[in-house]
Amino acid sequence: MVETGHHHQHPPAPAAAGHPPVPSMAMAVSRGPTWPPAEQLHHLQYCIHSNPSWHETVVLAFQHYIVMLGTTVLIANTLVPPMGGDAGDKARVIQTILFMSGINTLLQTLIGTRLPTVMGVSFAYVLPVLSIIRDYNDGQFDSEKQRFRHTMRTVQGSLIISSFVNIIIGYGQAWGNLIRIFTPIIVVPVVSVVSLGLFLRGFPLLANCVEIGLPMLILLIISQQYLKHAFSRISMILERYALLVCLAIIWAFAAILTVSGAYNNVSTATKQSCRTDRAFLMSTAPWIRIPYPFQWGTPIFKASHVFGMFGAAIVASAESTGVFFAASRLAGATAPPAHVVSRSIGLQGIGVLLEGIFGSISGNTASVENVGLLGLTRIGSRRVVQISTGFMIFFSIFGKFGAFFASIPLPIFAGIYCILLGIVVAVGISFIQFTDTNSMRNMYVIGVSLFLSLSIAQYFLANTSRAGYGPVRTAGGWFNDILNTIFASAPLVATILATILDNTLEARHASEARGISWWKPFQHRNGDTRNDEFYSMPLRINELIPTRFL
Repeated sequence: MVETGHHHQHPPAPAAAGHPPVPSMAMAVSRGPTWPPAEQLHHLQYCIHSNPSWHETVVLAFQHYIVMLGTTVLIANTLVPPMGGDAGDKARVIQTILFMSGINTLLQTLIGTRLPTVMGVSFAYVLPVLSIIRDYNDGQFDSEKQRFRHTMRTVQGSLIISSFVNIIIGYGQAWGNLIRIFTPIIVVPVVSVVSLGLFLRGFPLLANCVEIGLPMLILLIISQQYLKHAFSRISMILERYALLVCLAIIWAFAAILTVSGAYNNVSTATKQSCRTDRAFLMSTAPWIRIPYPFQWGTPIFKASHVFGMFGAAIVASAESTGVFFAASRLAGATAPPAHVVSRSIGLQGIGVLLEGIFGSISGNTASVENVGLLGLTRIGSRRVVQISTGFMIFFSIFGKFGAFFASIPLPIFAGIYCILLGIVVAVGISFIQFTDTNSMRNMYVIGVSLFLSLSIAQYFLANTSRAGYGPVRTAGGWFNDILNTIFASAPLVATILATILDNTLEARHASEARGISWWKPFQHRNGDTRNDEFYSMPLRINELIPTRFL
């Protein structure tokens, strides 16, 4: 059976004389139940504008804080030591990241997409930052402390200028115009790859200390998915708070291994991954410290480094877009309209501008892990995420308390991420229900986009040295940074490939198969009555801001 130009099947051949007619394929429906496409998930306990009780909200908000903490510590571990920073500098960088994550998350949930998304650090900025580190690694400074501060000042200047890329494409509606030519066929690889592209934060990171990472993964699956059926009285507690319970158990187990001397005679890398006392954050973090503007000194603006950051800004926009679509599903909302995604990217640029002013080490993007937590707990409440910003800001100011939780070994976080990132992959795949899943044309677009985006990104990552040199090595360092950053991002490559293929391959004749009839109402301001319900501004702010910026 093949598809014709109009996507109709050939009529069945007439039955031979004396033989009963062959049942049509449509009769297969009677063999079992079918499920129609669902624009909103119906298995959530709380959706975007419904809220748990206050005591539950606080515990769930703390859980969001814990989940985003792993990525925060990981990027600080990756960038601060090569800059010349010590444990005290790392603690202050983590405090600044937490402080800005709290501010940016609160802004996004109030006047951005209004979806329950945590705005954390983006690894898209790692390559441009490594390029800055490389330029200052030639012995021109009297001390490592001086080199660290000079590098941070350059990162500040680059973030400030690159933030205008997001602001212009967001509030200028250029990003919204791109979203308007999206279809569910494009959303499937974009959302799925946002999570699949982070596979290095899963089992490879877990395997750095398998004796604590693997038990975390197994215990979370058993307690959250199996024990809740065995113990019905506490099933709700296990479903919502199993992550915190399992983390406390495994963290205590790691502490016992540490004090018992299990890691006394192992390699330095194993000690760094497994021991609970190797971060040195508790001893170096200040008791109270409020991050303030230009804390590292006056920003340094250098054209070559600024251009390198431009690529990271575009990558972070693509990452956030995929996360926003995933969050809309897990929050029980409809797909975000194009103008909402565009204004959120503009606001993300304002967040990067603030991060440059306050001295963060990286720009921001929507956290994939925290969106996975919405699916794990089945609670997509906006208020929960807004309350979590209180924990981010509190622990960023009271450094000793924040350092206590930041000392959790990263393989424990990796065990958690194996589950949360997998949920987001499944959410991306679920968008295919609004299209013709039997269309070979759709299979081609989705399959090629998924495979090539992961394959291209992996090639660029595998051929990037620890110093930040990527496969593109021309005479122009800034040009190298832009291309290496763009093509090392699976979400951006998926966006480019899927958008081109879906809008050029039989696009006009396959509009129904592409799901456009379902998709189109959500991409216009007044296309669906639920758009205002989920995405309108609070307190009638929309009456004070020009429509083109909303």
